[in-house]
Amino acid sequence: MTIPEQEELSPVSGNRRAKQDGDVRARWAWVEAKVWTKPMLETLERGIKGGRWFALIDKVSTDTTLQRAWEGVKSNGGSAGVDGITVQRFEKDCQNRLLVVREHIKARTYQPEPVRRVWIEKPGGGQRPLGIPTVRDRVVQNALRMVIEPIFEQEFAAHSYGFRPGRGCKDALRRVDALLGQERVWVVDADLKSYFDTIPHEKLMEKVEERIADGGVLTLIRSFLKQGVMEEMKHYEAGEEGTPQGAVMSPLLANIYLNPLDHLMAAAGCEMVRYADDFVVLCRDKGSAESALDLIQQWVRQAGLVLHPEKTRIVYASQPGGFDFLGYHFERGKKWPRKKRENKLREKVRGYTRRTSGEALRTIIGNLNSVLKGWYGYFKHSLKSAMSGMDSWVRGRLRNLLYKRQGGRGIVRGEIQKRYPNAYFAKLGLFSLEQAWVFEVQSQRKSHSPTGEPDAGNPPVRFGGRGGE
Repeated sequence: MTIPEQEELSPVSGNRRAKQDGDVRARWAWVEAKVWTKPMLETLERGIKGGRWFALIDKVSTDTTLQRAWEGVKSNGGSAGVDGITVQRFEKDCQNRLLVVREHIKARTYQPEPVRRVWIEKPGGGQRPLGIPTVRDRVVQNALRMVIEPIFEQEFAAHSYGFRPGRGCKDALRRVDALLGQERVWVVDADLKSYFDTIPHEKLMEKVEERIADGGVLTLIRSFLKQGVMEEMKHYEAGEEGTPQGAVMSPLLANIYLNPLDHLMAAAGCEMVRYADDFVVLCRDKGSAESALDLIQQWVRQAGLVLHPEKTRIVYASQPGGFDFLGYHFERGKKWPRKKRENKLREKVRGYTRRTSGEALRTIIGNLNSVLKGWYGYFKHSLKSAMSGMDSWVRGRLRNLLYKRQGGRGIVRGEIQKRYPNAYFAKLGLFSLEQAWVFEVQSQRKSHSPTGEPDAGNPPVRFGGRGGE
């Protein structure tokens, strides 16, 4: 039941049914044509003899592959690595730099630099490490990914959505929403403890070697797994676990390692939805959920990973409590932004609306609109009350700011609220989450009504679009 239902959602050519439709190039439109030729794609769909691919390293080092890889790195931007070379500096002499990279790859002498580690603030407090590879290493990893990704995309499970071509968070959320609508309200809410930092290198390479036999490619992947870390002029050697932080290859390698779990759950008839290391399993009864969790625990132990004991649980989503997934909280047939995501937005708004701010009100509102529109784009599928509540809080911040400018002290009350009603901020162009929500719901109702008129009820905005919308 799991795979037939979800194959319809897959925009990539990994499902076998696609072989009967259209041209092979159309089915693999996202791959680089100069890297993966039509005969190669036909072989990929048909199945290569022995199941393993040879002679791939030469494709990694071609001028075309490296140029396309560099263009991808350039468009993503990012900071300099340990060598201090920025994207802009790399661009000034990119052809010579790419030529040197090509020669090192062909000679099997390419060695990546250590990853530069910085620490960034977490929304809930504390810090988390962020790895920044050099621009040169990002180019090589991107080239490597372009060559090997289709091989693994061919067999990734339909319920895996994270960091895959043509897929995104909204696809995964849409699937969760649909399954909850099918009364699959017993949910295994699983959390892999420090997943990206604990993937065993040798076991990961065994999975890669099941499909790739090219020694040059395997050596290159191993070299990136063994990248050290540089922090404040101190160098730390890589251990035997974990994929490099911030690496272009890390999401693909992480999906490769969890792919056997995906297929194990599908074979057991479990409705799993996974986005990278974040996944839930939705079941019709408690017994099925317990069996699914037991299966996950067994596989995780064998894979050398660890489930977070406090964050892994079975939830009955039809009762108070619910569960969080990809920024949303699901509970009793409804959904709204999880508390951490609301707090993150509030922190941004506070930064623009400090009572000591000297900026013009229209400038402040312009900055707020940019933040609010982005937040709405992702969380518009929530309850209306989530939108109106946030609107009220934002306007309250602005009233406090105006009250302070007029010499007032303490909490805004009475007269100042009458002086600056909601219409005042609307006239200044403040983006209203609630109004945007109402407009979109009315548009959806009208488009789905046989009479062309809005239908009754007050549902949240439906998950629409694809690839994260």
